[in-house]
Amino acid sequence: MILLLALAIAPGLLISVLIYALDRYDKEPLPLLTRSFTLGVMCTLLPLAIQYSAQKLGVKPDSSNAWHIAAFSFLLIGISEEVTKFLVLRFYAYPKAAFNEPYDGIVYSVLISMGFATAENIVYVSQYGVGTAIARMFLAVPAHAAFAIMMGYFVGLAKFSPRPDRPLLFLQAIAYPVIFHGAYDFFLLLDSGAYLMFGSIAALYIATKFSIKAIKRHREISEYIHEHEHKSDHHDQQNDDFIY
Repeated sequence: MILLLALAIAPGLLISVLIYALDRYDKEPLPLLTRSFTLGVMCTLLPLAIQYSAQKLGVKPDSSNAWHIAAFSFLLIGISEEVTKFLVLRFYAYPKAAFNEPYDGIVYSVLISMGFATAENIVYVSQYGVGTAIARMFLAVPAHAAFAIMMGYFVGLAKFSPRPDRPLLFLQAIAYPVIFHGAYDFFLLLDSGAYLMFGSIAALYIATKFSIKAIKRHREISEYIHEHEHKSDHHDQQNDDFIY
């Protein structure tokens, strides 16, 4: 049981630490990160309640019907999970003073999503065992991270964009994760041969490539901001020296 719990928790924590480590210049406060992760754990309850209620009402995935699977994957799973995570990011992390550079959107988004994925992992692993833990370690948890980076990328842009541009960026912050999350689950749930799992892997691959570029771009912006502030401080110091 201890091994299963470790396998369930470790992937989310490792990804969280990696994303935190990539924040080079202005690290986020650990209490805020801890609360973001915890809120991610807690926000699993709403999608679970929605999905459970839908299935009680007879909305169940028919693995032989592609339209049913598409509706279940995109409209039920994708929207309920990604919108819930977005709401936590938008209304908890986004207003914080510590959210002071675009890369912070990625940091907080990933911490929220890894809390979500870790809670989900514990449920699945406790039911299905080591095999599921290993599979989710290499597929589901990285997928949640990639979707979170997409979301955080656009929220990070929105934070530092003119107000009229923000609604579209927020819409993209929801739409991209929903589309890729839906596609990932669609191919996993569709009962048309194991080869269709490659569709899920392809969705994860594309999302991961996007995520790597998003991280690189926001880190470059952070580096520019840091260098600009350093030069500004140096210039101010020179002026002070001249005055005195």
